[in-house]
Amino acid sequence: MDAAISRLIGVYRADGGLVGEVRYLIGHYLRGKSCTLCDITHSTLRRKAAWDDGVRALGIPFELVHLNEMEPGLATFVGDRAACVVADTPTGWVFVLGNDELAATGGSIDAFMETLGRALGRSQ
Repeated sequence: MDAAISRLIGVYRADGGLVGEVRYLIGHYLRGKSCTLCDITHSTLRRKAAWDDGVRALGIPFELVHLNEMEPGLATFVGDRAACVVADTPTGWVFVLGNDELAATGGSIDAFMETLGRALGRSQ
């Protein structure tokens, strides 16, 4: 599958923008809600440098989008399955990792990269 992927897209289970970020922080710190992809990509205040290094090493463009930033076709495909990772292929969107697989990484970038590699059929 790896060779046919033009890009990977990680979809956060949160809206972007100032209002979305504030809602997420309130939900996260006051209600115990979180986004499994956020847990992997971000520390408390910013994106982890190790995330950028990891996706750069993939050799496949990797974009991160919030719920309210998805293009319409992607939003329809993802539906209520965020947080997730999908692949953009010549035949359309392909679901790569779901929320449960992201949660199983425990927020670890290394565990995420290993899980993603298996899902893409790359030997580890």
